[in-house]
Amino acid sequence: MSDIRRSILWVIFGFSLVLLWDQWQIYNDRPATFFPSSSQSRAASQDPATTGDSAVPAASVIGAAPGSLTPPDATTDIPRETHVVTTDVLELTFDSEGGSLVGATLLDHFAATGKALRRDQSPLTLLTQDGSRTYVAQTGLIGGDFPTHKTPMRLVSGERALAPGQDELILRFESAPVNGVVLAKTYTLRRGAYDIGVRHEVANQGETPVSPQIYLQLVRDGQKASSDTPFYSTFTGPAIFSQEGKFQKVEFEDIDRNKATFQRTASDGYVSMVQHYFASAWLMEQGVERENFVRRVGSLYAAGMITPMGAVAPGEVRALDTVLFVGPQLEKVLETLAPGLELVKDYGWLTILAKPLYWLLEKIHGFVGNWGWAIVLLVVLIKAAFYWLNASAYRSMAKMKAINPRIMEMRERLKSNPQQMQQEMMKMYREEKVNPLGGCFPILIQIPVFIALYWVLMASVEMRNSPWIGWIVDLSSPDPYYILPLIMAVTTIFQTALNPLPPDPLQAKLMWMMPVIFSVMFFFFPAGLVLYWITNNVLTIAQQAYINHSMGVPLKFNMPNFKS
Repeated sequence: MSDIRRSILWVIFGFSLVLLWDQWQIYNDRPATFFPSSSQSRAASQDPATTGDSAVPAASVIGAAPGSLTPPDATTDIPRETHVVTTDVLELTFDSEGGSLVGATLLDHFAATGKALRRDQSPLTLLTQDGSRTYVAQTGLIGGDFPTHKTPMRLVSGERALAPGQDELILRFESAPVNGVVLAKTYTLRRGAYDIGVRHEVANQGETPVSPQIYLQLVRDGQKASSDTPFYSTFTGPAIFSQEGKFQKVEFEDIDRNKATFQRTASDGYVSMVQHYFASAWLMEQGVERENFVRRVGSLYAAGMITPMGAVAPGEVRALDTVLFVGPQLEKVLETLAPGLELVKDYGWLTILAKPLYWLLEKIHGFVGNWGWAIVLLVVLIKAAFYWLNASAYRSMAKMKAINPRIMEMRERLKSNPQQMQQEMMKMYREEKVNPLGGCFPILIQIPVFIALYWVLMASVEMRNSPWIGWIVDLSSPDPYYILPLIMAVTTIFQTALNPLPPDPLQAKLMWMMPVIFSVMFFFFPAGLVLYWITNNVLTIAQQAYINHSMGVPLKFNMPNFKS
């Protein structure tokens, strides 16, 4: 039974290593060795020129009549130019072509992490349109010969910077008339906010009624976020939420194969573009009917929503208020903006456990003011919560350790008679009241909790550029001097030495080799995750040593014979 238990554990551990290796391959832009995917070798080069006419939602997607999207009047005299606007947290670049948002720099978040962290480091750019990357937010009208995101617009009002003491900044773009229809966009920026109010006004200056539809879309290339971490492949791409369809991620490869599945019509929710730590999203008022779309646009990808403006009579103006979010995945902020928006922060399949763990971690941080110490205290609380369950496992291990010399002697004596050896071993277990699986199940029960905590630490943007002590200036990046991974390796080996050796010599060697290999991989893990694992190891060693002492089991390090 002991051999079976350990074999199961090694199979689980080995499979985990296989998955980790595949994620390492993907992270380094190489195909996965064991579970390849057609999307892993996607070309990184994109052509930003395709954000032209082809980026407008196609008629087949939105249900408009063929040929309904036409260029603006060629006689317009509005020059094309860009306008840079800054608040205390954002630097935004608007293009007069369509009044689109083509650049967004997050002033409170550094562009890079880890060893390169310096006080003069440049802030992170999320939305951009340059020679290698494209990520923009666009809007326009369809359903007729109306202004689109390609129509020239003039900035008619708006300051360029949020002045000290000023809480709000407003920019207004207006298009030239296109067949008598004028589209105006008013952006409202607020101090300390990553959500931007966007009011669309449709003025009918013609002589006949019009019934336009408005589209809101996010267009980006298919490149992965540069903040991805080895062994942790985060989702990058469109995500759609509605109360009916819930949170639905759409993979780029599914869009390529025209197999994207999502809620296409809704009266609530949002459409977003998600990447590690950051996101953008178009939000519309609840109760407004909309049609969601996701599609390939040349070498780019577009995700958005369309809603009718209703009939606009000659001389009438109709308006629609929307919100554009561009910023970090701060869970508390996202929860206040729209139902379900916090789901863009990807906890994976253990969200039900991860969310309360994050809540507790945030509460601890509010008390200690340091995310590193918050991680340490959170692990202490989790270990305390599982103390009695762990105690049961460690008592079982202590009993196994006490009788292990007798088992080793018996295996050597009866190695030529496996059947008798198994019978004698089971008899010894019964006499000593030892359950070979007693140390296994309590630990397996805790695995989902610690996996969920792993996801919390990897998905939380709060860890990014957050220092702990001394040389650890960024908990989301590897230790620049590899001190924490070395400490983790030592504690892992120490903890392994406290466990009873398997009777089988090969299994005994594997029991030592696997933790060493596992420790080496942690040299590439974020410092916050290594800190969490070290804390867990130290507490485990202390509890196991205490239980061994209380049961009269001597503190002895078990080392296999690697020479044999």
